[in-house]
Amino acid sequence: MTGSAADIFVSYKSHDRPRIRRLVDALEAEGFSVWWDAHISGGANWHQKIEANLDSARCVIVAWTSASVGPEGQFVRDEARRAQERNVYLPIRLDTVRPPLGFGEIQALSLLGWNGDRSDPGFQAIADAVRGQISGEPVVRPHPPVRVRRVSRRALVAGGAGVAAAAVAGVGAWALLKPSAAAAPKSIAVLPFANLSGDPDQAYFSEGMADEIRSALARLGGLTVIGATSSIAVRNEDARTVARKLGVSSILTGSVRQSPSTIRVSAELIDGRTGAYRWTQQYDRQPGDAIRIQTDIAQNVATALKGALGLAAQAAITLGGTADRVAQDLVLQIRKLGREFTSLESIRRRIALADAAISRDPNYAEAFVQKADALNVLAANFASSPTEIADLLAQADATVEKAVALAPRLGSAHAILASVALTTLDFPRALQETRRSLALSPSDPEVLTLGACILGLLARSEEALRIADQAIALDPLNARCHRYKAQVLIRLGRYAQAIEAGRKSLQISPEGRSAHILLGDALLGLGRIEQAKSEYRAAGPGDSFILLRRGLLTAQSHDRAGAERMLGQLKAQFGATASYQYAQIRAALGDKDLAFAELENALRAKDPGLAELKVDPFLDPIRSDPRYAALLTRLNFP
Repeated sequence: MTGSAADIFVSYKSHDRPRIRRLVDALEAEGFSVWWDAHISGGANWHQKIEANLDSARCVIVAWTSASVGPEGQFVRDEARRAQERNVYLPIRLDTVRPPLGFGEIQALSLLGWNGDRSDPGFQAIADAVRGQISGEPVVRPHPPVRVRRVSRRALVAGGAGVAAAAVAGVGAWALLKPSAAAAPKSIAVLPFANLSGDPDQAYFSEGMADEIRSALARLGGLTVIGATSSIAVRNEDARTVARKLGVSSILTGSVRQSPSTIRVSAELIDGRTGAYRWTQQYDRQPGDAIRIQTDIAQNVATALKGALGLAAQAAITLGGTADRVAQDLVLQIRKLGREFTSLESIRRRIALADAAISRDPNYAEAFVQKADALNVLAANFASSPTEIADLLAQADATVEKAVALAPRLGSAHAILASVALTTLDFPRALQETRRSLALSPSDPEVLTLGACILGLLARSEEALRIADQAIALDPLNARCHRYKAQVLIRLGRYAQAIEAGRKSLQISPEGRSAHILLGDALLGLGRIEQAKSEYRAAGPGDSFILLRRGLLTAQSHDRAGAERMLGQLKAQFGATASYQYAQIRAALGDKDLAFAELENALRAKDPGLAELKVDPFLDPIRSDPRYAALLTRLNFP
């Protein structure tokens, strides 16, 4: 800002410039004119420039930090004193410090741990204070905006039904995070970038940019990269707190501001132990340069943590990507939808966006992965007949095969192939693709959790547990990671441990419906019928999977008449699509012949529930029958 008097003059210590730049961007996005010393051109009489703007600004924000309250912060104190004399002094705190003696009469507004989000109540309080200072009338905001943190999720076909749930960090979730005694030297959390564009609908872009950088770093190997869910959960903490809670040595944070003609991206790599900046950069480019900016940030961060990058590492950063800005923008929208919605309409929207991205760039492997994932979720959750399931899965398989052809080393593509193979009962291929995905993406929590589930279903139980624990280490506040571990433990018959993992999932995501189902299964395995009934009830009424579980519970309660009634109702509602679950109920009733008849029906219908057959504890009553081993052989379990 030059020329006429600015609304705001910002006084700060030069050490804090990266954080002040974020504040300036946010204030300008609110419509204020801001002057700070970054506006001083080379050769200018900087003392006179500063004094002139300090004396003309209608509000002077003074940033009190560890640096500005120290012995080298004399200029900040001089500017604060001048602002006090003019009654335009507005103090803020970016660190846990007290303003120097003589500057604490007005309470400093806190921006501790702020990442640039303009909806943050702390920032809004500052913006309101500036408006009040300029207008002479205080601005009252009785109800600060409430932020709802949402995170990524993926549907999984298992037991004949796909289950998706948001992993939201809630009260008490921090109990799951034990501060690390020593962070791994090459470890990083990439926090969501703040959206400073003034348009909430642009949040998908700033969040997606962080996703792209996080994924690129994870593909490099040799780095421990914390997953998206946990990174989102700590987005409002300061860097040293994040490092302590997640056990990482470095934090990457930043902000994005878009207009039709310009994109401004600020990025800062922070030492988690000291809070010092290891690397900072601001990009002012045309919108079409967004992909190059992401790549440059990932390369600079990787170089700071690992040293010089070879050609293979540079190729890994852009694996599966695109050079088409519009195509990538469409994929970022898909990811946003996938994190927040699981309705039929949203899944169809994801498929349409993926088709649009593929139309823009037919070689964009990640767009094919996103489309295949959506088709897989559609088959798992919304298909109404075996024929429709088979058709959707065939489409998903063909789509992800295209992704693999374009980017053979893209681990997420092989993970989708494994999921489709599991659902179509091609178990050798499911195992092969699972191992391939884990080898290619050992640092991707999404790949790890799916891998743990599939390995558990194929009776690779100890390996599945190890991988589930790896996923939890990378994404400790992801409720899904704890839930998948609970699944593996149930199939091992370790019900008490499964209950512990399920409770952890609920501690993170109290509204997690599927965790209640797993808790009910574990309690049922322990014979605690009433407690299991309570958990199934807590999962919610009317859901098809819950109704099938209640039929099983009735059978395990030795209520034959009630179980027969339930079977009649279930068959009238679901027909042949739930034959596997009917077999579970018949097994619990001791009706071996009828149980195997239902399993034969499931086999004819290619019921995805048969993926549970090898490890399903609810089939224990018929496991010793020779027909059971023969069925495993026919299904070609590896």
